Amino acid sequence: MRSKTIGVLAGAFNPLTRAHLALIEAGLNVADEVICVVPRLYPHKEMEGARLEERLEMLRVAGEHYRVVTTRGGLFVEIARELRATRPDATFEFLCGRDAAERVLKWNYGPGHSIEAMLREFGLLVAARQGEFVPPAHLTTRVRALPIEGGYDDHSSTEVRRRVAAGEPWEHLVPESTIEMVGRIYAARSIV
Repeated sequence: MRSKTIGVLAGAFNPLTRAHLALIEAGLNVADEVICVVPRLYPHKEMEGARLEERLEMLRVAGEHYRVVTTRGGLFVEIARELRATRPDATFEFLCGRDAAERVLKWNYGPGHSIEAMLREFGLLVAARQGEFVPPAHLTTRVRALPIEGGYDDHSSTEVRRRVAAGEPWEHLVPESTIEMVGRIYAARSIV
């Protein structure tokens, strides 16, 4: 029996953008299912803006073709291990853009922890974002391209927050079903 492939889109979703949904759709073309993971702890950023419950609600309101879960850890390897505890039969492929893939591959994981060892536990499917991602030659079996429709280079949660705070148009960057929620949350907090 073939192992089930699960696409994992992990992030803060602060807020959810149309680019996130495009990654999910692209993931559904190559995986049996997609899970959106919102970590409770982030190793590389302070969380401001929407509370965890609000970010989870945005994900639930915006789609029905994926599951939404939280994890304790925020590193991909921590997320993969938490998911594997509930789905030992599955293969996990993390969905991300070029910018996120570069951070993941360059992150200092500490002594004795290499990206090569971690990529034995999961794969990376990388969508073009402000350019194509070319993985190092020795990682090409575990880091592959994720075909995605173009037009999302300017879509980021940071840009949405910046535009809301500046009073600039932002609605085109988020799913229509979340516009009211995003406006209410981020206008009240004016956090970039």
